[in-house]
Amino acid sequence: MVSRRNSTYGQRGSSTSTRSSRSGASRTSSNRPVRSSASRTGSVGSTRRSGSARTPQRTGSTPRVTSVRVGDVARENRSVRAQRAYRSYLSRVIAVLAVLFALAIAGVAVYSSNLFAIEEVTVEGVQHLTGEEMAQLAAVPSGTTLLRVDAQAIEENLLRDAWIESVTVDRDFPHTLNLVVTERQVGATVVISTEEGASSELWAISQDGIWLCPIPDPDSEAAQTISPQIYKDAEQALRVSGVAYGVTPEVGTVCSDESINNALNIVTNMTTELKDQVKEVSAEAPESATLMLDSNVEIAFGAAEDIRDKERICLQILEENPGKVAYINVRVVSSPTWRAA
Repeated sequence: MVSRRNSTYGQRGSSTSTRSSRSGASRTSSNRPVRSSASRTGSVGSTRRSGSARTPQRTGSTPRVTSVRVGDVARENRSVRAQRAYRSYLSRVIAVLAVLFALAIAGVAVYSSNLFAIEEVTVEGVQHLTGEEMAQLAAVPSGTTLLRVDAQAIEENLLRDAWIESVTVDRDFPHTLNLVVTERQVGATVVISTEEGASSELWAISQDGIWLCPIPDPDSEAAQTISPQIYKDAEQALRVSGVAYGVTPEVGTVCSDESINNALNIVTNMTTELKDQVKEVSAEAPESATLMLDSNVEIAFGAAEDIRDKERICLQILEENPGKVAYINVRVVSSPTWRAA
């Protein structure tokens, strides 16, 4: 009996278990959304229809095509070229700066050295100054070089002398300094009264009215210290005499006497052959300036005005009366007169 109950109990348990299982399966099935075959079929059909209206999707094996604007490519190319050009320019600038720096270092080294020491000073264009006078005037510092020498200071030193009108300082490498000088020319010699007219002194004056120097007697000791060219010029130059007492020349200054300047202007501005015949000018006053010719003909010339007309009249009178003229007056150019010897 016992065994039978157990068996029955076991069958009931099994039945219960089966129902529970079915019930669980039913619950499980009820929780899931179940699509009918009709809905599934409709979905498939719907998908196919919509797919037929669109471009077929690309598979992994099909290459992807993209579009790029031409302007973007051009800008990119220009940018690349600009960068390359800038890098090239920067490289050249750096190279030039490096070279300049090296040259600057080398220049400083050469400038500070005695590589171009001045060993010789040459002078061109000087006739009225001695070599000793030029050396004292130039005052070139000893031990200096062509690179360190102060050329402007040398020029200023030389221009202090009345004879020197202009000067150029040239560097002749490796060791020579060349001084190129332009001198003033003697326009006339002037007899200056001294000691209240008891004696006189001869002075050289330039064509532009600069007092150049006194001319000592050739036999004096002072004559040994000046250039012989000064005496040669004095012999050939026009002499101005008759200057009033009180004129005091000073070397390097401009003559301020009206009578002397008038006489100098007459001879300087004459252009005909008459100029070569004049040996002396009396300069007591501008309006009474008188020329003395080599032939001892005296010409009352007057002020330095209408010089061309006065020359022409004097030459005409001398030509029309050869050897007969002793005196000509052209102070008033419109009414000239002359007198026979």
